[in-house]
Amino acid sequence: MCLAVLRGAAPAPGGVEGQTPALDATFLPTPDEVVTAMLRMAHVGPGDVVYDLGSGDGRIPIAAVKEFGAARGVGVDLDPVRNAEARENARRAGVDNRVTFITESLYDTDLRPATVVTLYMGLTVNLKVRPNLRAQLKPGARVVSHVFDMGDWMPDETGTVNGRPVFLWTIR
Repeated sequence: MCLAVLRGAAPAPGGVEGQTPALDATFLPTPDEVVTAMLRMAHVGPGDVVYDLGSGDGRIPIAAVKEFGAARGVGVDLDPVRNAEARENARRAGVDNRVTFITESLYDTDLRPATVVTLYMGLTVNLKVRPNLRAQLKPGARVVSHVFDMGDWMPDETGTVNGRPVFLWTIR
């Protein structure tokens, strides 16, 4: 999971098809100790399908499958270069048969298969994607965000890892 906020699925103005789209923020990976804390806070286990919105190098879906035994991990990132890197990281970790990376806008992603969704995207994006989370996720699904909350949607649990806040919500 990374802090990489995406403007949309179309190429940047003046861009051409196949180019990396414009991003609202740069790639900033979640530290490994925060990844572990997020997945632990969400109680990720063998029955889970973990979606990471803004997945960057793929570290969260890879860790969910490799370290926590999740059934499947799905990374969503608009940057095809990051997705290629993430696919290679999953291959090297030996989990490429259970981790998928999708190149699309997180706002267009079908979240219905997810039991856990992770985010490190910024308050504006969290607020914009919140209706999709509430509409598409089944009761009991968990949402975990690194650093940024969901405005007036109060978390069920909060924690701090090396000074970095982590928030958990459960869909009801």
